[in-house]
Amino acid sequence: MSSRPELQAPPEIFYDDAEARKYTSSSRIAEIQAKLSERALELLALPDDGVPRLLLDIGCGSGLSGETLSENGHQWIGFDISQSMLDVALENEVEGDLLLGDMGQGLGLRPGVIDGAISISAVQWLCNADKSSHEPRLRLKAFFGSLYRCLARGARAVFQVYPENLAQRELILSYAMRAGFAGGVVVDYPHSTKRRKEYLVLTCGPPSLSAAVPSGKGEDGESCSEDESSGDEENRTVSISDRHRPRKKQKINKKGKGREWVLRKKEQMRKKGNVVPLDTKYTARKRKARF
Repeated sequence: MSSRPELQAPPEIFYDDAEARKYTSSSRIAEIQAKLSERALELLALPDDGVPRLLLDIGCGSGLSGETLSENGHQWIGFDISQSMLDVALENEVEGDLLLGDMGQGLGLRPGVIDGAISISAVQWLCNADKSSHEPRLRLKAFFGSLYRCLARGARAVFQVYPENLAQRELILSYAMRAGFAGGVVVDYPHSTKRRKEYLVLTCGPPSLSAAVPSGKGEDGESCSEDESSGDEENRTVSISDRHRPRKKQKINKKGKGREWVLRKKEQMRKKGNVVPLDTKYTARKRKARF
């Protein structure tokens, strides 16, 4: 059986009463959560003016990451699908407000009220279809769309994720871009199998200098440049990208777009999950000017 919890059972089932208490009572997990939350808060790049911000903790669980937000003087709202995890958080009297819900169905928060969002090891759960009604692409679309609406313009969202593979990472990032975010992936300790961590750093609103993706940390704990972290496709720090960048004009030869071009485009649309008509002998056949 896979060691990845998202492949074993849906989160509301996997994190039952026993697992929720076991998870929260582990000193090792608490230490890891604190470090990941501190790094996520650092990547949020909130103004250092002493003013508390209202932050959203997505997949807050029993409130371990929320404790880090409280210690840094911020107010926060926790969002999780596991009732057992939230029950433990209530028992521990965490300082944040708690909401029970499925992020794949949208967050349901008022527009523009959140100053920043973090998530530790939660967003990759959206890539799994735990029910017959679940379509990962639609769930990612609903999640990022609702997140974009509830964030204040210019606010950041930082998600620490464990993508199963490169395709899953690109799927998550692509739907974030479609929702209107600018940003990319920051990889800490890219050449270490144990310490390697990935953070999806997103900015709400059009791209700007403040939306530039930070550098990941190297083996010495210092920031490393993109060249140092780009040894291969898996270790690359993805630079800023956005959906507003003007597209280059396609080169069209004198003969126009032929059959091969049409077939290639139709195959690309199929891979994206779109409904595309079947290929026939009439595909890309030039019509007469008049019937």
